[in-house]
Amino acid sequence: MPLSIQQKRVLQYLGANIRRERTARAITQENLAELADLNIRTIQKIEAGSINVLITTVLRIQKALDCPWNKLLGSK
Repeated sequence: MPLSIQQKRVLQYLGANIRRERTARAITQENLAELADLNIRTIQKIEAGSINVLITTVLRIQKALDCPWNKLLGSK
């Protein structure tokens, strides 16, 4: 089933937050992929908001970035 516009916006929001937190820590996409044990292409797609992400994948990224959930998911 295709994603709704609202769902796509949430994924773009999440991806932008991950990118912001990653760059604030001077971590490359390649480094984040290694730290989170993910493929670099997966990180690229997540940051672009172009794929639906499992919560377990977000957890791996959150731990790799060592940042609180609200920095990635916001307070909305």
